[in-house]
Amino acid sequence: MKRHNFKKLQIWQESIIIIADVYAFTATLPDYEKFGLRTQMNRCSVSIASNISEGTSKRTDKHFIKYLEDSLGSAFELETQLIVCKNLNFIPLEKFESLAESVKTLQQKISNFIDKLDD
Repeated sequence: MKRHNFKKLQIWQESIIIIADVYAFTATLPDYEKFGLRTQMNRCSVSIASNISEGTSKRTDKHFIKYLEDSLGSAFELETQLIVCKNLNFIPLEKFESLAESVKTLQQKISNFIDKLDD
């Protein structure tokens, strides 16, 4: 397997954009969520990109896929946390739809990349 340069992977680049969007949104959460949703969502968004980059250091596609699956899991966690924020009226519907769509698109791209490596 040829190692990937994580900075050139579209899934990593898009995850970096999501991090900025999530941090901007979580800064608007109520103060009492500072150590709840705010921290969890920030860590979750960073985990997506971090697992992609860490996975590129592995010697085999099988090992890389494990990190991509962890990244995908974090993306699904983030989607759930966005839904919680919507249900608690912490996020305007328009912002929710935009962020959730970005996350869902990234989930699909990570899934497709896993499938490509698994062939």
